[in-house]
Amino acid sequence: MDLTPEERRKIYEEEKARMEADKQAAQNKGNIPLESSTTLEPRLAAVLCYLGVWITGIIFLVIEQKNKWVRFHAAQSLVTFGALFIASGVLGWIPFIGPFFKFAFSVLGIIFWIVLMVKAYNGETYKVPWAGDLAEMIVGRMPEYHAPPKPAAPTPDNTPTMIGVVPPAASAYTAPPPPPPPPAAPAVAQRDEKTRRKIDDWFSHRREGRITGSAFAIAWCVILLVFFNFFNQYVAYYSGDTVNGVIAWTRQPFFTDDIHAWLPILNTALAVSIIAHIVMIMVDNRLLRQALNVIMTGFGLATVITLLVIFPFDFSVIPNHAAETGTNLGVNITLIIIAVGMGIGLLVGFIQLLVSSVRAMIKAE
Repeated sequence: MDLTPEERRKIYEEEKARMEADKQAAQNKGNIPLESSTTLEPRLAAVLCYLGVWITGIIFLVIEQKNKWVRFHAAQSLVTFGALFIASGVLGWIPFIGPFFKFAFSVLGIIFWIVLMVKAYNGETYKVPWAGDLAEMIVGRMPEYHAPPKPAAPTPDNTPTMIGVVPPAASAYTAPPPPPPPPAAPAVAQRDEKTRRKIDDWFSHRREGRITGSAFAIAWCVILLVFFNFFNQYVAYYSGDTVNGVIAWTRQPFFTDDIHAWLPILNTALAVSIIAHIVMIMVDNRLLRQALNVIMTGFGLATVITLLVIFPFDFSVIPNHAAETGTNLGVNITLIIIAVGMGIGLLVGFIQLLVSSVRAMIKAE
């Protein structure tokens, strides 16, 4: 279709006016409400909500009563950094790996601190997963703010119009509607349906597999919980003596009384694993699974390291000195290998959790 020079000029002016309107809307991104209980500009107040983490969050949640957008950022600051502060304090008490948890939560807090301040300065209503939902429960759901209508180029009679409103001039150029897409061939439709079905089956099988794995993990944790608390004396050296044709077995346990100093840590780690797997069965969320796996691995590593330090074993009951030395050395090496493997797994899992969290933040934009 050929266009006249006048029609080309008109289309150029409309596109130019539309681009300028888009630029202006970007400068006023989010159409932030201006009412405020303070004299601060809303974006600056939102940044200050995060500047002093949960402390300034509480302050602005109290003093700001009019601007719901600023109140949301204050509540999100309180929930996000308050939760990180409490989690760091509680997990910091775990023996040996407590400082690692404190460092990890400090790094995560710094990342959230920077990202949230940048988002607030840009006028964005960014919601941290879970924390943003809790913030909305505190201040109420955030309304959707829309930019004002974009002005279009003036019509030939110099009457301004709005995009989306048909101008009175009947001679204005209107692009012809695009032709309807051709119907999909039966073979293509069948192939798409088969692919979709395969994808659904794959995700369904993956979900079923995760549920089965969590069920076995819960059962295994229960078995370990019962065995080490009530039947640990059966981990022993057995020797048999024949008396009147009957074999009498003598049991000499390998565990000493020091095991009672290790059992509380083991019980805590097993209880955390049971609860975590129950949550993973109930909620199928990739980010949540990664976080729970990091927590379970951390408790498991603390359990193994504590066992190495306390070492509640007495292999002197083995009569053969070479066997006693070999058993003692083998148990130490095995525990060290397990601890190193779990430490590497914990580091890898934490890095994956950070990467997934950042991707989720970017995707939520």
